[in-house]
Amino acid sequence: MTRENRSRLAVWAGLVGLAMAIACLLGAPTAAPAQDLAGLARTSGPARIETGWRALTLTLPLTQPVPWRTRLMDDPHRAVIDFRTVDWTGFDPDAVTLGGAAQAIRVGDAGGGWSRMVIELDRPMGFAEAGLTSDPATGAAELRVVLRPVSDTDFAAQMAALAATDGAPTDVLRARAEPPLGQRRTVVVLDPGHGGVDPGASYEGVSEAQVVLIFALELAEDLRRTGRYDVVLTRDSDRFVSLEGRITVAHEARADVFVSLHADAVEDGQAVGATLYTLAEEATDAAGAALAERHDRDDLLGGGVDLTGTDDSVAAVLMEMARVQTGPATDRLARALVGAIRASGLRMHRHPWQQAAFSVLKSPSVPSALLEVGFLSSPHDRGRIRDVRWRQQMEAALVRGLDDWVAGEVAQQGLRLR
Repeated sequence: MTRENRSRLAVWAGLVGLAMAIACLLGAPTAAPAQDLAGLARTSGPARIETGWRALTLTLPLTQPVPWRTRLMDDPHRAVIDFRTVDWTGFDPDAVTLGGAAQAIRVGDAGGGWSRMVIELDRPMGFAEAGLTSDPATGAAELRVVLRPVSDTDFAAQMAALAATDGAPTDVLRARAEPPLGQRRTVVVLDPGHGGVDPGASYEGVSEAQVVLIFALELAEDLRRTGRYDVVLTRDSDRFVSLEGRITVAHEARADVFVSLHADAVEDGQAVGATLYTLAEEATDAAGAALAERHDRDDLLGGGVDLTGTDDSVAAVLMEMARVQTGPATDRLARALVGAIRASGLRMHRHPWQQAAFSVLKSPSVPSALLEVGFLSSPHDRGRIRDVRWRQQMEAALVRGLDDWVAGEVAQQGLRLR
C-alpha cells in the first residue's frame, strides 16, 4: 500500500479499523497474508514518537494486522487508538521517548474486547494521517498515525465525527437512548452543494450554489412546518463546506436521512429533468461518473480533501459496509422520492434513478441520496429552477416522498407511526 493510500481523512480513520474487522468476518481480502486475524496480536518492537514542524508521528510495530480505530478525547486533549485486541505484555510506556505535544503515553484494556493506547497531548491535535500496513513476507504489521495541531473548534468537530462511528467502547461513545423512527421527528440533513469559493455550475449569471441554497432553505421550511421533521442544513449561507464537513454534520445531527442538493451541468447540454443518485462504486453512465469526479475535484480545489480514488482493500470494504448497513434503506429512499416526484407530474430525467461514486454519499450509517433538481445546462431546467411555483411543487413532492419513506421504514421495523 502506498503512502498516498495510507493517508486518510481523519473522519474516516476510525472507520478503517472497523472496516478491517468486517473484512475479517466476511473473509474479504486484506493487505495481510493468510493468517488468523482473530489471534492475539502483540507489539513486536518499541513504539516511536517523532516530532517535527507542526506534526507528531506515532509508529507502532505489531506481530500481525488487527482491527483498529481512532478517537479523540478532551479534558485533557488525548489521541486514542483502540485495537481488537493487543497483548500489551512487555510494552513499556516509559521507554517511549516523548516530545513536542506528547506529554504521556498509556496502554490498557478498554473493555468490550478492545485494547487501548492513549497519547496525552498538551494542545488540541487531530489525525492528519492514519494507516496500518503489513509485510507480505512476514505478516508483521505497522501502524502509523500523524497528528497535527488544530483549533479547539476543529478538534471538537473531529472528536464528534470519530465518535459517531459504530462499535465504540461504552466509555468512548454512550449511545443516546431515543425513540425509534416514527415515534419521534425524523432528522433530515439537507446539503445544498458547493458554496463560497466553489460556486458549482454557472449559467446566465446564476450559480448552482445560489439556486440550491434557495431551494434547500425553502424545502427545510416546508419540512419543519409539518411538525414531523427536524432539519439541519450543512450550510445556510454562501460559504464553502468540505465533503468531510458535510458528512460530519450528518453524524453530529444523528441524521436519519441525508439529501444532497445540486443543479449541475453536463458538457453536451442534453440532460434534462430531476435525477436522483445513490452510492455505487461504478457509475450508471459516463455523465454520472463525470459529475461525481467534478464534485470531488471542486472540493479539493476549495480546500477540502478528496475522498475518492482509493482502490485498496480497506476502501473496498468501506463501500461494502455502506451497502450492507444502509443500502436497502437508501434504495427505498430513492424509490420513494422518485415515485413522489413522478406522481406530481414533474419532469424527470429519462433515467431518473442513477448511481455514482459521489463522496458526499459515503457515510456508512446514514441513508443518503443526491438530487440533481435540474441541470443549469438545460434552458428548460434553468427556467423551472428559477420559477418559485415550480420549486414549491418540487419541494412538496419531496416532503411527500420523505413521508412515504418514513412510513415504509416504520413498516419494515414492525412499528407504528405516532
